[in-house]
Amino acid sequence: MLSCPVPSGASVSIPVVSIVIINWNGREHLARCLASLEAQTYRDFEIIVVDNRSTDGSVSFVREHFPTVRLICNDRNLGFARANNQGIAIARGRYIVILNNDTQVVPQWLEALVCAAETHPEMGAFACLVLFNDRRDIVDSAGLTVSVLGHGIQRHLGESIDRIGDAHEVFGVSATAALFRRELLQDVGLFDEDYFIYYEDVDLAWRARLRGWRSLLVPQAIVYHAHSATVGRGSPFKKRLLTRNRLWTIAKDYHFPTLLLFLPLIAAFEWGFAILSLAQGEVAPMTGLWQGLVGLPGALRKRVRIQSTRTASFRDLAPLMHWCSSPFSAWRVRRQIGRL
Repeated sequence: MLSCPVPSGASVSIPVVSIVIINWNGREHLARCLASLEAQTYRDFEIIVVDNRSTDGSVSFVREHFPTVRLICNDRNLGFARANNQGIAIARGRYIVILNNDTQVVPQWLEALVCAAETHPEMGAFACLVLFNDRRDIVDSAGLTVSVLGHGIQRHLGESIDRIGDAHEVFGVSATAALFRRELLQDVGLFDEDYFIYYEDVDLAWRARLRGWRSLLVPQAIVYHAHSATVGRGSPFKKRLLTRNRLWTIAKDYHFPTLLLFLPLIAAFEWGFAILSLAQGEVAPMTGLWQGLVGLPGALRKRVRIQSTRTASFRDLAPLMHWCSSPFSAWRVRRQIGRL
């Protein structure tokens, strides 16, 4: 890792909020994201951009046009999870915000998040209302939940913004855009760097729940998201890592002995989906399943630590989990709106 010098014009005061943004060849998106942050009504924040060896001039662009941004410049692509952890490690704020580079936020976005954090000390994390950038009346994410099959599900995906209502508790927050109390991250730990990208937020949300931390959706904190702009929608890379990381998350975080009850259904789905994809000429899910199984010993070692320190029972988590429909429902919604 190469740390870029802090700009001479940067403030030496300690900000209330640190905003961490990961970038990899996303100059066009990053420009819009940073411009929307400049327009925030709440001003007590710092911006940390962690660049994963971009080749599109992103770093020079940030230095020239956004000189107060703190930069970390990696000499290779370290992935979403590890790069976010780098940004969190140097963050000075008591609130940590994770924000995708392919987002734009409304001017009152950060004010709404900080207000919610100050008003609800019982909550450890705060989810934004994420809308599709090119369909701004349709929800991309309103926090996340976990199904009984271990699938991370973006809440209200594909639904109208009118369905959201007021602030309410959710299982966890999506790493597309979220605010965390520093104390939560100190207690639970950061993103699992073995994941590289995908499901790291589901895993963190699940671990936080196991430790008794709660999350709140803040509907006024609106974010517009160019979904999968960096990696690509439905790419083999994405499908492989989604399958692999989902398996590791189940192995690490699912309560025992409840896991035994649903394990046959989990296995049937994972193998069935991988075989069906293979029959259609897609090898990525099968590759991800194989890599997940190979990596299970490492995940199980992490499980020992996670489960030994949990304070919440499955009964505590169950009301906020997804019970009524299968993961195919979310898959169909993504197909319908062309967002796989």
